[in-house]
Amino acid sequence: MERSEQELRRLEELDLLEKAGIVAYPYSFEKTHDAKTILEEYSDDNPEKFQNVSVAGRIMTIRRMGKASFFHILDASGKIQIYIKRDDVPEFYENFKLLDIGDIVGIKGFVFRTKTGEISVHTREIQLLCKSIKPLPVAKEEIDEHGNKIVYDAFSDKEVRYRQRYIDLIVNYDIRQVFIKRSQIITEMRRYFDSRGWLEVETPILQPIYGGASARPFITHHNALDIPLYLRIADELYLKRLIVGGFEGVYEISKNFRNEGMDKMHNPEFTAMEIYVAYKDYNWMMEMVEDLLSTIAQNVLGTTEIEYNGKKISFQKPFRREKMFDLFKKYTGRDLLGVSYDELKKLKDEYNLELPDNASYVKILDELFSEIVQPNLVQPTFVIDYPIEMSPLAKKHRTEKGLVERFELFINGSEVANAFSELNDPRDQRQRLEEQALQRAGGDEEAMVLDEDFLNAIEIGMPPTAGLGIGIDRLVMLLTGQTSIRDVLFFPTMRPEK
Repeated sequence: MERSEQELRRLEELDLLEKAGIVAYPYSFEKTHDAKTILEEYSDDNPEKFQNVSVAGRIMTIRRMGKASFFHILDASGKIQIYIKRDDVPEFYENFKLLDIGDIVGIKGFVFRTKTGEISVHTREIQLLCKSIKPLPVAKEEIDEHGNKIVYDAFSDKEVRYRQRYIDLIVNYDIRQVFIKRSQIITEMRRYFDSRGWLEVETPILQPIYGGASARPFITHHNALDIPLYLRIADELYLKRLIVGGFEGVYEISKNFRNEGMDKMHNPEFTAMEIYVAYKDYNWMMEMVEDLLSTIAQNVLGTTEIEYNGKKISFQKPFRREKMFDLFKKYTGRDLLGVSYDELKKLKDEYNLELPDNASYVKILDELFSEIVQPNLVQPTFVIDYPIEMSPLAKKHRTEKGLVERFELFINGSEVANAFSELNDPRDQRQRLEEQALQRAGGDEEAMVLDEDFLNAIEIGMPPTAGLGIGIDRLVMLLTGQTSIRDVLFFPTMRPEK
């Protein structure tokens, strides 16, 4: 392994530290406070409260000044300044010159305010906790004559940031807040469901038959059983089995996997939430989703009004409701309900949709909606009542022939949620899955696979049920102001480096 000059110097420093009897990689350190607590709670009127503190973190800046020095450490809560004086730690101070930005240290001492007014920790004891071998790409900051902050050498290359997220989290501290909010959003969702008595469950990731969505799966092989297995594309069919088994409300927050293209809205591994509640329908589910999302926004962000990419978006109830074919008529000027396949193909050519000549009826209709209608749905909008061909697991509409009781929630032109009045007539379900099998045999690799065990469960009997799926990553993008799914995933899928 070829080392840089800085790395070689740090390795030499490490050797000198260990020869001086300093343990570079100890086993533990007892912390009592974090930076945020000290900075928020320290008071000049009551300095005794912080006379004995123990803090730890990564060195981010160093100012050496002979007999005394200042440096900042970064912990999980933020930065705080440390003051170290030769007379207080004479043995360690002689080796202080061997410490670098990136090293992790533990400090025991007391809190005070410097002459410049900065709250700091005065060192009584210092311990090296980890010597960093590779240097950090720390940005340099200056304040210009107008008081504006100018940043040089920022770690800003997104490709490198995604590949080395651990560095990104250190030097671009604000990035941490996105992932903290992600955790809070999921926690609030769980709290909402749990408070209503719905049970969080786990279903298989490796499945002998994949289903619950129209997507291509990842395939693997089980050596002991000598069978192919598929990484799940959705949770739906297993969660419905649990409704058949007698649970009246089940949900799962899970990783799903789809062997498809990648862009700013799609990653092959993504997080979804699916919930199924017995004796409810899609009308009830719309009201629940409105309440769920407005509650999450209020509790996590402190508001139901957000700004996303320059647009103001409101999560206040109620959300807009629009029928799918009313939207088609509004934005294409044509009534597409019941339109023939040939007429739909003409529209495909008219709008220059990038689809193969043999694209199915469903594919063309879906692409028309994505390209022509979807970009106009900025405020939260429930698009309801889809054609039966697009929804093989949804119940037929109770009044509209050829449609099903389904909605998708769109926000800022992106699909965030998908829900049905779930199909529980086993005869209808078998017929639709058999139609999917025919489409699959005709070359549609995303058509659903017929699952006999699932059909057996539906024949045992499933009560009327409402089901919902929410894309967690897309919801987090909206609530944290991120424009790419990679910015809300710690470790997005990347093409291997050469």
